[in-house]
Amino acid sequence: MSEENASVPGVPRSPDPGEGHCIICMDNILEKRTLEKCMHSFCVSCISEVFKVKPACPICNTFYGDYVGTQPHNGSMQVTRSWERLPGFESCGTIIIDYHFPAGIQEASHPNPGRRYAGTSRRAYLPANEEGQRVLRLLQRAFDQRLLFTVGTSATTGLSNVITWNDIHHKTNMQGGPVCFGYPDPGYLSRVQEELRLKGVTEGEPMDGAYPGES
Repeated sequence: MSEENASVPGVPRSPDPGEGHCIICMDNILEKRTLEKCMHSFCVSCISEVFKVKPACPICNTFYGDYVGTQPHNGSMQVTRSWERLPGFESCGTIIIDYHFPAGIQEASHPNPGRRYAGTSRRAYLPANEEGQRVLRLLQRAFDQRLLFTVGTSATTGLSNVITWNDIHHKTNMQGGPVCFGYPDPGYLSRVQEELRLKGVTEGEPMDGAYPGES
C-alpha cells in the first residue's frame, strides 16, 4: 500500500480504479478509495488532501478520527449549577458554563501568527435536565478538541485578532428568546447537537463523575 493509501484511515483498497465520479476534483475517479463507514468513493489523492484539513467525508460529513480545531490552548471551562429556572424549562435548574481565555500570541493555524489576540470571558446557560446534561457532555468534548472558539474577526464588533465563537451556538442570556441569545427557544438543544455532530462531536461512552472544572 502506498503512502497516499496509508494516509486515509479505515479506507479499503478498491479493485476497480477509474470507475465513477469524484466530487472533489469533479472528474472521473482515477484511483478509487471507498470510505468504510459511509461507502462514498473518491480519488485516493483527492480524499487524502481533504483528510489533511478535516478527517470527514465531504459528501455526508461522517468523521474518521477526531477533528482538532484552532481554539487557543490557554482557555478554561468551568461548570456550576443554579436553582434558577430558564424560560421553557421551569421543572429544572440551570447549568452555568464559564469560559475564560487570557490574551496570548496567535499560532500558525490562526490568521496572523505571532501577533497578540485579546482575551475574553463568556458565560452560557443550559437547562439542568437530561438533554441539557447531554449537551454539556458534548460541549466538554468539543472544548477538549479545541472546537468551540477560534481567533479571528468578531461578527458583532468588527474587531480583528480576538477570540470568537466557532459555529457552535451558545445561549449567553437566560431570557429574551433567540433574538437576545436566550430562552425560551424550544429547538435550541436539538440545533446545537446537530452543530456539534457536524464537527464530529457525538456522545460515546458515558463519562463518570463530575466534569473537569465542575464545582
